[in-house]
Amino acid sequence: MDNHTYDIVIIGGGATGLGSAVDAASRGYKTLLIEQHDFGKGTSSRSTKLVHGGVRYLAQGNIKLVREALAERGRLLKNAPHLTRVQPFIVPVFSLWEKLYYSAGLMLYDVLSGKLSLGKTRLLSRKKTLELLPNINPTKVVGGILYYDGQFNDAELCIALANTAECYGATVLNYTKAVGFIKENGVIVGVELEDTLAAAKRTVSCKSVINATGVFTDAVLQMDDPNADTLVYPSQGIHLVVESKFFRGVNAMMIPKTDDGRVLFAVPWQDKVVVGTTDTHVDHIDAEPLPLAEEIHFILEHFNRYTNEPITKEDVLSVFVGLRPLVKSASSNISSLLSRDHTLVVSQSRMVTITGGKWTTYRKMAEDAVNNAVFVAKLDGAPRSAKSNSKSETTTGAKKCITKDLHIGDLGAARDLAAQLTIDEPLLGNYLNHEYAAFRDIAYAIRVVDVVVAARCKYVRTVEDFLARRNRLLFLDARAAITLAPSVAAILQKELNWTNEEREAQLQSFIQLAQQYIIH
Repeated sequence: MDNHTYDIVIIGGGATGLGSAVDAASRGYKTLLIEQHDFGKGTSSRSTKLVHGGVRYLAQGNIKLVREALAERGRLLKNAPHLTRVQPFIVPVFSLWEKLYYSAGLMLYDVLSGKLSLGKTRLLSRKKTLELLPNINPTKVVGGILYYDGQFNDAELCIALANTAECYGATVLNYTKAVGFIKENGVIVGVELEDTLAAAKRTVSCKSVINATGVFTDAVLQMDDPNADTLVYPSQGIHLVVESKFFRGVNAMMIPKTDDGRVLFAVPWQDKVVVGTTDTHVDHIDAEPLPLAEEIHFILEHFNRYTNEPITKEDVLSVFVGLRPLVKSASSNISSLLSRDHTLVVSQSRMVTITGGKWTTYRKMAEDAVNNAVFVAKLDGAPRSAKSNSKSETTTGAKKCITKDLHIGDLGAARDLAAQLTIDEPLLGNYLNHEYAAFRDIAYAIRVVDVVVAARCKYVRTVEDFLARRNRLLFLDARAAITLAPSVAAILQKELNWTNEEREAQLQSFIQLAQQYIIH
């Protein structure tokens, strides 16, 4: 067994797991986080890229969730201003009743955000709506409503959280899987780990474990207890990415109610437009879920209803798919109606499981998970109650959560390294592909130094890590990502000491994966 004994071992390197690592480490607990794939590989890199309270949940009457999410939205924009931005949204309306109904809801959305409001909701005339949404189909439009939400790069925030956790002393490991637990008197005291790239195994001692594995929650619960009930009702959502010419301007569009009761978004992002999403229950959980033909049709058909520049499958640059870890409900089998509140369970082995929720509320979920882990493991300074409440009394010397006001990121270390490397070796400032003129916009302007720094500072271990989640090219234009993959593989071969065979295997693995992001 490893000589280190960790206060908290966190399984899962998505939003909630990484947030928990930041929370635990910043309180002073000896923390280890492990992720079986890459950080953010699953749901956490496949969102609509919005930091939002959830207009849909307001319509469902979940005021508590919306208020909490709006507060967390404000904190995230304050704590990570370099990774987030304010995004204006317009809701086109097609009747006076819609204008009154949706404006009342969005003004309440404003009120619930309180001092953390991002901008005042405004009613728009038909003329102004058509001006601000130049690609909208003008038929039947009577006006619109302008409101504001947040936008972010989800995968980039994952890496920033990993950096922050490390800055506070945590150990964070991607491509490390929990394959078993060591128990004494039924209580977990150690975790068996496997390096999934090197196939090496080891065991670490720990005082508590947090299961923050999203849609893989049940697999970890059943590794702990084969008879454990299932918690997660996985729901699949897809997004299509198209050129900005199909939806010009800086404003996003939100259609409040589609045929299946969901919200449809068209959001400018990194010089492209992200259109989504769907809500389809799936029985099979996979690290790389595939889009269903009916989902692609649904998005295309609904987008084309509202725009004057129709898109076809041939116009789609990339399609990405995520699985939501919705929590099962006895009262509903319709995933769009299931709550996005998070759920916390403590097993007999004292493992704390946190699941459900949404990206925007990751910090609060992490706080709740760590509070409970500290309590059940009787770590020094444990709160008197396992229930999380930022205003609750704590024992003398308690290690309080400080993440409400904690800056997220590496304070420019990666940027400084890139600047220094290009001074020392100017050729590192070259772009990977000078021939392809389109590659000079934000989505494609990848320099040699960007790959080098990602390998040294941002936990890159595969070609996919870089092209999918450090640079987002796979999600923005899958064919372009395939074109640049050989150059990325050659640079990573030097940085990670790959053999020629390993480089070729990495390249072929990525090309095979990228084909799944292309609609054939």
